Amino acid sequence: MWLLIGGDSEIGGATHEFLKKGGIASAATTRRKERVATDRPFLDLSDPLDTWDPPVGTTAACLFAAIARIEACDADPEGSSHLNVTQTLKLADQLLARGISVLFLSSNQVFDGTIPYVSADAPYSAVTEYGRQKVRTETSLRARMEKGAPAAILRLAKVVSPNMPLIHDWIEKLALGHRIRAFRDMTMAPAEIAMVSAAIAALLKDNASGVFQLTGPRDLSYLEIGRYVAKELGIDPALVAESRTADAGLPQGLARAHTTLDSSRLRDSYGFSVPDVLKVVDSVIAAQQR
Repeated sequence: MWLLIGGDSEIGGATHEFLKKGGIASAATTRRKERVATDRPFLDLSDPLDTWDPPVGTTAACLFAAIARIEACDADPEGSSHLNVTQTLKLADQLLARGISVLFLSSNQVFDGTIPYVSADAPYSAVTEYGRQKVRTETSLRARMEKGAPAAILRLAKVVSPNMPLIHDWIEKLALGHRIRAFRDMTMAPAEIAMVSAAIAALLKDNASGVFQLTGPRDLSYLEIGRYVAKELGIDPALVAESRTADAGLPQGLARAHTTLDSSRLRDSYGFSVPDVLKVVDSVIAAQQR
């Protein structure tokens, strides 16, 4: 059985549903006691882990649970680090000690976004507290891997679902003739959540080891995407006004020229190749117009 740590997260929940539909035995932890069930064991990663045990029969685990908002990590670096680094590594060690392979979900935030298609072995260059926490966790896990621990890291950038709230909001406002604002200095190279879930399943099945990355093949700014959405709806793209992250008071690190990572290892080894950003956006538009 596979264990998903952090089943309340969007990607964790989607992966659990993907595995269930595929007939793969899995459990996804929850920190909401009202959701506890046979396949939803309770685990709050902020609690002490000394008495916690994984479900009997667990052979592999994926670590989704994290404080992932950049603003939240900036506001409470000590508290977020306790969960994102200290507790995550303690949990990973407990799993590895029981012979359970571990897949850790990381982020393009371990890099500064100044260059595209960053290789998996490139030097770290995080500029956000969240990114620096991911770096510390990755570094410790990679040291364990070098000693033979059955562990892997999967770095992701933007992951989108068919009901992506941002594009849904844009569509609603543009359809009413309202002006929207989109960042010209924030980019994305999104991967659809279904492909991310499939990639996680493939890595868990293979007890993969090493560092893997999955992003789209090119970046577009939110401004370019917003104007594309307007055009596809037959609406004047001039309704999409230019904005900047600094003007909106967003934290440093969200404005970045590139989010793409070199995803060739997942493509060559497992066949996962993310479609172009506009094809991903088209799928979101189509889902929200049904």
